[in-house]
Order: sequence, then C-alpha cells, then structure tokens
Amino acid sequence: MTGLDKVFIGKIVNSLSGLKVEVFERGYVTVRGRQIIDIGNLADKCECLDKKFGNVERIQLKNSQILIPGFVDTHIHAPQYPNCGLGYDKTLLDWLDAYTYKLERVYRDSKFSKDVFDKVVKKCLDHGTTTACYYGPLFNSANVILTDSVEKYGQRALIGKVTMTQSPYPDYVEGEEEFMKNITEFVRHVLSRQNDLIQPIITPRFALSLNSSQMRQLGDLAESQNLHIQTHIAENKDEIRMVQETYNKPYARVYDDAKLLTNKTVLAHGIYLTDEDLDLIAERNTGISHCPDSNTCLKSGLCDVKRLLERGIKVGLGSDVSGGPVPSIRQAMKSALDTSVHLSFIKDNYEPLTYDQVFCLATIGGAEVLHMQEKIGNFAVNKEFDALIVDVDVESCQVDDVLDRTPLEILQKFVYCGDDRNVVGIYVAGRKKEIKNVIHRQTTDRYIVI
Repeated sequence: MTGLDKVFIGKIVNSLSGLKVEVFERGYVTVRGRQIIDIGNLADKCECLDKKFGNVERIQLKNSQILIPGFVDTHIHAPQYPNCGLGYDKTLLDWLDAYTYKLERVYRDSKFSKDVFDKVVKKCLDHGTTTACYYGPLFNSANVILTDSVEKYGQRALIGKVTMTQSPYPDYVEGEEEFMKNITEFVRHVLSRQNDLIQPIITPRFALSLNSSQMRQLGDLAESQNLHIQTHIAENKDEIRMVQETYNKPYARVYDDAKLLTNKTVLAHGIYLTDEDLDLIAERNTGISHCPDSNTCLKSGLCDVKRLLERGIKVGLGSDVSGGPVPSIRQAMKSALDTSVHLSFIKDNYEPLTYDQVFCLATIGGAEVLHMQEKIGNFAVNKEFDALIVDVDVESCQVDDVLDRTPLEILQKFVYCGDDRNVVGIYVAGRKKEIKNVIHRQTTDRYIVI
C-alpha cells in the first residue's frame, strides 16, 4: 500500500501566517508522495469514507490525537549537545570559555563526532523537529559527519560549518588564508549530494569571531550562490559593548555592511536590538530566532517578541542547544510563553503571547525565518508534508488525560504538559520516521573533554 495516496483523518490544528490557527474538528489531509494534495473538513459525519477517498491508505487518528505541522528549530548547535544542562551558573561569554570551546575542539575525533551527531539528530526528531537549522563545528570532516547523520535519518536541515578566525584557543580557529577555502569546500560538498532536504548555510559565529573584511567575503559567497546565512546578534550586554568598541557602529549595521543581512538570514536572539537595528532588519526582511530557554539559562535577558512582530520582523523559535537544555521546540514554546508573561509583569498594557501564537512561531514562523514558507511550515496544497501526530493519552506521559478534548485543548495540553513521549508520529517530506521504535542505544562509550 506504500504507493497509494495517504489520507490522515481526525482532529487537525494548522498554523497560518499572522499568528492565526485553522482548526478541523473532523478533518483530513491527503498526501501524494511527499506533497499535500488536499485538505479540508469532513462536512457530513455520516459520509462514507470509502466513497469520498476511494482506494487510499487511511490513517485514522484516535480521539486523543491531533495532526499538526512539523516543528522548525531555527537555531541549534549540534556539537554542543553533550553539554546540555551544564554551565548555567555562568553568563554567555564565561560559559563559552568554560564549556563550549573546550567541547567543540574535540570534533577532530570522527568517532566522537558520529556518536554525538547521530544522537542529536535522532533526539531532535523524537521531539518533533522535522526541520533544523544547525550550527556545526569548525572542522569540515566533522560537518560532513553531521550531514551524514541528517541524511541517514531523513531530517530536513540547514547545516552550517561555523567560520571563526578569532577565538580564545589557538587550536580552535581558522587561519586567514584557509577560512574561505574551508567553507567553500563544505558548501560544494553539501550541494554535491543533491539532496533537497539538506542545504548549506553560511555561518560566521558572531561579529567578534571575524573581522569586517572576512565577514564581507562570506557575504559575497552567500550572494554569489544564493545561500542561507546564520549568526548571532544582541544576545548579551557585554557582547554588545565589545561589538560597539570593535566596530563603532550599530550591531545590525556591522552585518549589513558585510552583505550578511538578507531575506535568507537567521539572526539568533536579538534581545537588545535598538530601533535602528530593527528598522534595518525589517528592511532586509531578515528573520530572528527567539531562544527563550538559552536567554534564561545563561541569564542574557527577556526578548520582547511582540516588539519584533509589531515591526514586521519574521520570528521563529530556537532550542539553542546547549545554551538551552533540551533540543525541543515544544519546550521552547512553553518558555516563550513564560518569557512573554514575565514581560507583562514589568511592561504597561502588555498582552503576553498565547499558546496558539507560539505554536505558529514554532511552525510557519520558523519556515518564514528560514525562507522555506513556500515548501513547509503548515498544511497547504502543494506544500511538502512535514507533520506530527500528537497524543495526550499515552503510557508514562507527564499528565494523564481522561476527558474528551477539542483540537485546541489537545494542543494546549501538549504545549504546557507534554514532552517527546506525546509525539507518536513523525513525517518528513511524506515519509514516516521510526526513530523511537527502531533506533536503540548501541553503545555505552564515554568521552573525556580536556
């Protein structure tokens, strides 16, 4: 039956641009291969399904389940995954020195790289991340292994070999003569795979990791090949002060002068953006990845997402592992709600975000930030079918649910009370992933980071 069209029947919650949701109490989505060919309501409850859908494979959802678009993680550091939950007694720059750079140097070891990257890709999928925007390590060989892992498990991803000519460690930095050679080779490698689920993304670590000329070379490369770009901005007050001392210009202008602000650029954090920064980012149609867990764990600050949205800026959510402790966009949704509520305590006439709005940020919002909204992000005819089946009545979940629920009530309970155990079906480009049931831990290897 694998060659047949598939029709998913049951409760559906769809996200729309503008922080709107579309709800089908008894709906259907029909999929042909990887593409959505129909979506709608079963208007007549007595209608014969055989008559309506004919010879198709039917997936009937339980009453405790909803079908939703797959989650988009717009900012995650794959090599930092082993450090989840560590170092949150520090602030950003001290945390980078004490934990992050030390760990990332280890990715010269191909066995270590494979072990970590297999784990992080599987874990992201388990949590419902059908599309991830990955920061990779410095070394091309390790980034090839990350690409292998993404391809093996069938995730949709942007993969960025981090570019850094300045760092606290002389053995974790690229020379001025080699950094462009390295990134050009990696971009060529990813494109040579001809896998349309995987794309390279130009990844200057942040404005203090390169000089203006080097960032401009990356901007030229991205422009010449129409590539995505990702970096960090305005995450931490000490970082902002150092950028100002180094460049003597607004933070967003530093990137724009290097041709790094485009409609395919993802800027992580953006907590302390000035009005001038926001105007420029909006003009360039650049997106912001809101990473509320990381902003709290590293004590960076509270990002006012509504301020960004009101300026017409695209916003998605990021787990920012390992600044954030879990590679879970459901967790990021909950933390985005917490952040918004906390802001309402200190700002006058401030209406915090709602659960359905952060659901939109996690799906279509993330797709817009990654400039993939024509292909993914929600259920629409001709888009690819990236989807999750969420069930609030599963064994050993955090909260038992014993009542019949509307689609939005199921979504709300999942956002506030759920975890990866509630994600019981995962589809990328129409193909079901069997990560949880098929993949088991095969090794107990342990590693020492010196």
